Amino acid sequence: MDGTLTIPVHDFDDIRRQLGIEPGTPILEAIEKMPVDQARETHRKLHEIEMEIAALATPQPGAVELLMQLTETGKHLGILTRNDEDIAEATLEASGLNGFFNSECIVGRETCAPKPLPDGVLHLLKKWSAPATHTVMVGDFLYDIEAGKRAGVRTVHFDSSGTFSWPQFTDHKVTSLSEIKWLIGR
Repeated sequence: MDGTLTIPVHDFDDIRRQLGIEPGTPILEAIEKMPVDQARETHRKLHEIEMEIAALATPQPGAVELLMQLTETGKHLGILTRNDEDIAEATLEASGLNGFFNSECIVGRETCAPKPLPDGVLHLLKKWSAPATHTVMVGDFLYDIEAGKRAGVRTVHFDSSGTFSWPQFTDHKVTSLSEIKWLIGR
């Protein structure tokens, strides 16, 4: 969602600094290693930071059109995020994309183990009774693509810069969401 359907605004280095987490360390995994009381307080701070960021969300160019097309063609839509689900919903609302997603299909870290584990993708596949072969995971970061690959679905790496840092996990590469329209029929 963040960086895929919405324009990225997260400064992960600053978030780590605010939380006292070493540079370059995955945030959720670092919190998981903390003592229980420290982890609880750090999660609380992280939630505050993420809620502030959610309020700044704006849609990625082409997001509304793509979501409209997917909805009109009867596709199941879900959000798989490393955020809490209420933060995902706040992000979707701030960006005007909330009308496209059923809250039951917004899967955050409190429902399933976070990406790069495939749990969230598998959860949605089961909910939709959908085969992996008819499902696509779109994301802008390695964890998104890894989760999709581990779940056995096709992956689309969205990278507006055209760098595509993880080709070994990527089935399709796009630099704009409008390019995904071409992939829908495949």
